[in-house]
Amino acid sequence: MFLQHAACIGGESMSITPTIPLNAQGVHHGFLKLPYSRDDSAWGSVMIPITVIANGDGPTALLTGANHGDEYEGPVALQDLAVTLQPEDITGRVIILPMMNLPAFAAGTRCSPIDGANMNRSFPGRADGTVTQKICHYIASELVPLADIVLDFHSGGRTLDFLPFAAAHILDDKVQEAACMEAMQAFNAPYSVRMLEIDAVGMFDTEVESQGKTFVTTELGGAGTATARSVGIARKGIRNLLIHAGILMGELQQDPSVQLDMPDDSCFVFAQQAGLIDYLVDLGDAVREGQPIARIWPADRTGQQPIACHALRDGILTARHVPGLVKNGDFVALVAIRAGIEIAE
Repeated sequence: MFLQHAACIGGESMSITPTIPLNAQGVHHGFLKLPYSRDDSAWGSVMIPITVIANGDGPTALLTGANHGDEYEGPVALQDLAVTLQPEDITGRVIILPMMNLPAFAAGTRCSPIDGANMNRSFPGRADGTVTQKICHYIASELVPLADIVLDFHSGGRTLDFLPFAAAHILDDKVQEAACMEAMQAFNAPYSVRMLEIDAVGMFDTEVESQGKTFVTTELGGAGTATARSVGIARKGIRNLLIHAGILMGELQQDPSVQLDMPDDSCFVFAQQAGLIDYLVDLGDAVREGQPIARIWPADRTGQQPIACHALRDGILTARHVPGLVKNGDFVALVAIRAGIEIAE
């Protein structure tokens, strides 16, 4: 038995095991344990925190944060939920993964320092793959099938800043799309976006949606930090979503939400040279097609004119790059449009 166990530790087939029951009633705090042999711990493990709160029969919500390790609203709000939500408050089950990409979260990086992988481009993962692939495989094959509704928190991390929004995607299945859009509206962020992804291959979003689940995501700020306001939006959104799902009793807290749409690739602006970026508009400002959004100054000399980055459509500046230096090909701006509303002349 011992020799067989040791052989498994040295191989690529060892799976993740939860240290707590996923189906028991009450509150359970523990870990998803992934064996990971490395220089500083030959028989070590990656221990991903998980909380499961259950009471009676009802829907299941899967709530995740730190898919990217430098995004903090989700981890803060979900850590709070894990210690405040009581079984008697709910009917159903809430599965909480505040730091689903624990290696990246511990390092404060977007991608995992173990294998360099971007978790949100690694789904559905592989049971015999790298550490990131194994985590993705477990979440996709064991946790997502348990869920009726999934909320995955994001913000801009260290290189982007967003207007605070909840988002859902346009889907081929219009019944599923309507359920996702309704859940997005229930979350009730200051902005609500029908979201277009630059590249949806390997995303957690795509995996969850492919399993037919109701899915909501967010972008709640960024610049490598969280604020009292952005965390407050996350806390309110969790409560609203659980009420909407029929898991938590109470009334939705609904405030005005600006409806935005991302109809095509013209929403995105990218740098075509490296340098010092000089934004000419701020987040939330209205812009016109052809209007300069930013200028890129040379970062290594004086006496040269900057190169302008122009909006490709009318809309609202919804996201921008941080920090102040850009490389050729870096994202510069997202210009979303008010859904069904024209910008006044």
